[in-house]
Order: sequence, then structure tokens, then C-alpha cells
Amino acid sequence: MESTAEESQEQNQDKKGCFECCIKCLGGVPYASLVATILCFSGVALFCGCGHVALTGTLTILENHFSKVASDHATVTDVVQVMQYVIYGIASFFFLYGIILLAEGFYTTSAVKELHSEFKTSVCGRCISGMFVCLTYILGVAWLGVFGFSAVPVFLFYNVWSTCAAMRSPVANITSVDSICVDVRQYGIIPWNATPGKACGSTLGDICTTSEFYLSYHLYIVACAGAGATVIALLIYMMATTYNYALLKFKSGEDCCTKF
Repeated sequence: MESTAEESQEQNQDKKGCFECCIKCLGGVPYASLVATILCFSGVALFCGCGHVALTGTLTILENHFSKVASDHATVTDVVQVMQYVIYGIASFFFLYGIILLAEGFYTTSAVKELHSEFKTSVCGRCISGMFVCLTYILGVAWLGVFGFSAVPVFLFYNVWSTCAAMRSPVANITSVDSICVDVRQYGIIPWNATPGKACGSTLGDICTTSEFYLSYHLYIVACAGAGATVIALLIYMMATTYNYALLKFKSGEDCCTKF
């Protein structure tokens, strides 16, 4: 009987120790950084993937309906290709940067959880945390600009779509459909001497019904939403890294700028 009671007690202690270990491990997970990483990966993937396909569709629409001469849209073609290569770079950079920030979140969270025990934070670690705070802040401001820039094609496509919807509306009192035109030259996309440069009446209606226009319009919307999600993710990163860095700096009583 005594041996059975001792074995059951040892089993209960083992179970309790395993449970406490799991709770301790879960307590060291940087949930804010984890959520921000998932949101950042999702936002960047939507922005880069949808933006790449939407740019290709836009170039197809431009070549087929607004600029028949290759020399007129040669500059636009070069710009689109450069932007697509930039998208590749953005996707690669944020994939690596998100992993680094998540790893930094694990480090700083563990350091903050055990700051008053035997765990010691190094000066180099606090300096790296401060560097990530500054870099994330700069990236957040930059992505605000990207978010605003990604809304421009959505606005342009919405104008074309609303014009086509107005022509098809039965309540619209339009005497001459051919008098309604969309001229992309006024946006500076192609030069003023481009041929034809604008689409009017039934030609404009045909453009709105093409698969390139429909797909590109909705992909630009998704890309804009992805840029907004990335901005939110960077804001969460900034709050998490700033909070952890402040605790590491002020509770440790050491400054990375004064001690090496």
C-alpha cells in the first residue's frame, strides 16, 4: 500500500511539473509579435502577389485600348517592370525581417519575464532591441506612404468603373453615349500625343467588361488592403518592441550607450 501511494504521489508531481513547465513556456511566447508576424506575412503576400498581377493586367489594358504605338507606352512598361522587381525585393525582405522580429520578440519576452532572476540581459541585446524599434518605426512610416500610393490605382479604376456603370444605368438620361470618355493621358500615364489615348462610348463599355479590367480592379483593392494590414502589423511590432525595450533598459539600470 505504501509503495502504491508513493508511486501515485510521484506521478502527480511529474504531471504537475510538466503542467507548470508548459504554462511557463506558454508565458514566454510573444503573442503580440506572433500576431504581428502572421498579419505582416499575410499583408505583404496580398500586396506583392495581387499587385504584381494587377500591374500586368493594367499594362495589357493600356496596350490594347489606350496606346497602340509601342513607343508611347515604353516608359510605362519599364516602370511596371521595375515595380515588379521591387515587389520581389519587398516580399523577400519582409519575410526575413518578420522572422527576425519574431525571434527578437522571443528573446525580449524571455528577458523581461526573468529579469529579476538569474537571467542576465546583455548590453548588445538591448542595443539590438533599440535598433529594431527605430527600424520598425521607419518602416511603418514608409508603409503609410505605400498604403496611400496603393490607393491611387483603386481610385483610377473606380472612376472608370463608375463611368461605365453610369452609362449602363437605365435611370441615366444620356443623349449621346459617345460623348462620355475616359482619357488616361490626363493622369500622366502616357504622353499627350499617344493614340488613341482615350476611350469613349461603346469602346469604354467594352473595356469595363474585359477580364483584365475586372481582375485588375479587384486585385488593386486587395493589394491596398494588404498594405493596410502590413501597416497595422508594423504598429503592433512597434508597440511590442518599444515596451520590451523600455523594460529591459530601465529595469536593468544600464544604458547601451554608456556601457560596452
